[in-house]
Amino acid sequence: MAIETVPFDPAEHLGSAEGQAELLADAFASGNPSYIANALGIVARARGMTAVAKEAGVTREALYKALRPDGDPRLSTLLGVTKALGVKITAEPAS
Repeated sequence: MAIETVPFDPAEHLGSAEGQAELLADAFASGNPSYIANALGIVARARGMTAVAKEAGVTREALYKALRPDGDPRLSTLLGVTKALGVKITAEPAS
């Protein structure tokens, strides 16, 4: 008998700002571009992609494209999205 599965969308289970910030912090700490783009996409979907896209100054379609795991958002898009999500990117010396 085949196992029946259902699609899982983490955005549906990431409602708190603290959880969203923790996901983004982990993604940025990893340095993995695919993980970072995917995490930003998950948080944007959790908050409402249309509203985030509007505040970031891009179309919803462009935002979906930029924030998929294989996306490569422009710096201006990245900065707009982080501003729309209410998070900031900081730098510190690497150890």
